[in-house]
Amino acid sequence: MQSSGFFKMALVLGLLSAIGPFAIDMYLPALPEIGASLGASVGAVQWSLTAFFLSLGAGQLLYGPVSDMVGRKPPMYFGLALFTLASVGCALATDIETLVALRFVQGLGAAAGMAIPRAVVRDLHTGTDAARLMSLLMLVFSVSPILAPLAGSGVIALAGWRGVFWAVAGAAVAGLALVYASLGETRPAAERVESSLGGALGAYGLLLRDWHYLGLVFIGGCAMAGFFVYLAGSPFVLINHYGLTPTQYSLAFSVNAAAFIGTSQFTAALGERFGLVRLVKVAATGSGMVMVAMLGYYLLGGDQLAVLIGLYFVASALMGLVIPTTSVLALEKHGAIAGTASALLGTLQMLTGAAAMGIVGLFANGKPLPMVVGMATGALVGVALAWITLAGHSDHPHVVAAKA
Repeated sequence: MQSSGFFKMALVLGLLSAIGPFAIDMYLPALPEIGASLGASVGAVQWSLTAFFLSLGAGQLLYGPVSDMVGRKPPMYFGLALFTLASVGCALATDIETLVALRFVQGLGAAAGMAIPRAVVRDLHTGTDAARLMSLLMLVFSVSPILAPLAGSGVIALAGWRGVFWAVAGAAVAGLALVYASLGETRPAAERVESSLGGALGAYGLLLRDWHYLGLVFIGGCAMAGFFVYLAGSPFVLINHYGLTPTQYSLAFSVNAAAFIGTSQFTAALGERFGLVRLVKVAATGSGMVMVAMLGYYLLGGDQLAVLIGLYFVASALMGLVIPTTSVLALEKHGAIAGTASALLGTLQMLTGAAAMGIVGLFANGKPLPMVVGMATGALVGVALAWITLAGHSDHPHVVAAKA
């Protein structure tokens, strides 16, 4: 694939992957306003996030095998259409219960954009070429947490929190046009012949018995769980506790996203030089150490916003190396069932994140410490999994490159 075609594919897949997260990041600055508008508590409003993540995870279990059976494009059409309709419903919701329910449906639609692009990457490449394409995809995908909160702040100022959902509905319609015009089918009919519902169930059984695959999935899942805890708690901590405006919050949130984006672009180069396995071990360990430092600071009574933002900037940068690399390694040996393997990966990671959000939400009080405890716990479990899962595993950079 020529470099221009390589980047074009990354752009298309990244934009499709970003539609669901855009619906998260864009309305983060509105969470306090939603609570006030609908007369809901902090915990109840956070459930609109948790419900979205639960369905975003569970829905991938369906889309992955279906995309193996019928191709990658038809499930994308269905998911984006469902997402559009649910977004319109969210914009019209009059109570928090209805909003939470519709956010669950919206997540089911968004799940297509999470599972299928990863499968397309595996259809096309393995090894460091896959890492390079995954990194480019993450570059486009990660623009969402930089631009979406800022865009959300503007939309909220002009049209209130309901305007956010009208905006993401429009983005989904644009996604439908993008799939039709720019995404070729990467799952040929000949490769679908042996795919069936029974085969999908058998594939899930195979994957759930593959401890190496599961370990890699949960290393990335723990990194994402810490981020999800920050995602749910940071609007209340930064806006209510530290006194930032929604726009200032959006800028602070964007700083961490920029760190993730920047380092993720080095995964292929670092993987070629040092090996993908070593990269995961070092980056996960570094992230864990940073989060321990942050936890210690708050346990000792510290309460400076600059420390929170600065330390999480470093942790986010290291997660930018962990998440795409573990995804590539997890899918490496499962090319024949890439859609199913990608779906289970996404489901387990999203459910891990949703569970972490739900647990930390029980203790949320709008102050930093409960959020920081949740973030640090996720990082430390990820470190332990990295060293347990990858113990005895090594990869020479030239061997990795040769697999592509």
